[in-house]
Amino acid sequence: MAGFAADVQRVTVLGAGSWGTAFAKVLGDAGRDVTMWARRESVAEEIRERHTNESYLPGTSLPERITATADAAEALDGAQAVVLGVPSQSLRANLTGWQPLLPRDAILVSLAKGVELGTLKRMSEVIAELAEVDPGEIVVVSGPNLAREIADGQPAAAVLACADHERAKAVQQATSNQYFRPYTNTDVVGCELGGACKNVIALSCGMAAGMGLGANTMATLITRGLAEMARLGAKLGADPLTFAGLAGLGDLVATCSSPLSRNRTFGERLGRGETLAEAQAATGGQVAEGVASCSSIRELAQRHGADMPITDAMYRVCHEGVDPRQAGAELLGRSRKPEWR
Repeated sequence: MAGFAADVQRVTVLGAGSWGTAFAKVLGDAGRDVTMWARRESVAEEIRERHTNESYLPGTSLPERITATADAAEALDGAQAVVLGVPSQSLRANLTGWQPLLPRDAILVSLAKGVELGTLKRMSEVIAELAEVDPGEIVVVSGPNLAREIADGQPAAAVLACADHERAKAVQQATSNQYFRPYTNTDVVGCELGGACKNVIALSCGMAAGMGLGANTMATLITRGLAEMARLGAKLGADPLTFAGLAGLGDLVATCSSPLSRNRTFGERLGRGETLAEAQAATGGQVAEGVASCSSIRELAQRHGADMPITDAMYRVCHEGVDPRQAGAELLGRSRKPEWR
């Protein structure tokens, strides 16, 4: 892409789920004109006519600046920034259809948190491949951003990571409002790994809660989870300080602690003894992001020689049928070692 608008006023959000809708509200409350794309026309009509999205954010009133359509070409026409708000494992399929429609000079923004199955690519790498742009031009959003709380206007912060700092600053200006404070960062690798890995650690915290375990166990899982995230980051060239920030520890604490986190609540069902299929049925057929990500992150860790025992345990529970209690006992029974190895 050539140039881009430093003062972004017209934004398209592709995806009308909880986080896509909440992020559209952030943009609207920051004074931007937003067009959302929804897969179902009924959702687009509701957003357009009633300024609500009851399927994903019940009780939330959306700004008048937000409109919606189920036509991707219409949604993308004239956009200065395009926000990709679909789940990580469906990003490739969606973006393949959207690629010819993307405005040439639009800033591309990724909301997805995950590592793609099969390719083991981070989301910005998938976007760069399919959109045929330099990976350094893509802005990644990460941090402790539970959609429900942001939609309610509760104070929150986020990280906007991009190798091109000016693009990150343009998105920062477009999203800053009275309750949402975005920071910039140039460590895209660290921010994306933090966002992907925390979903897996949240599964483990949910399982622990489902088994009736308390704060000591939660703190242990969060802290040791952070350590293994940082180990993988070090292998892939991330800045260690990123994992101490909003995209690392911040996102990890929020996702592991809150009942609003789908990964934590999904893990809690598994910890209570439900099967993967039963937990999925109880959540309306939706599988938590960490269930898929534990597989791709585990494979990525093995490829680069990073020790990630919690991630490995979650893979075995979710994909090999190991009982959560057995996985926990095996974690506790690992060989003793210094903390920082």
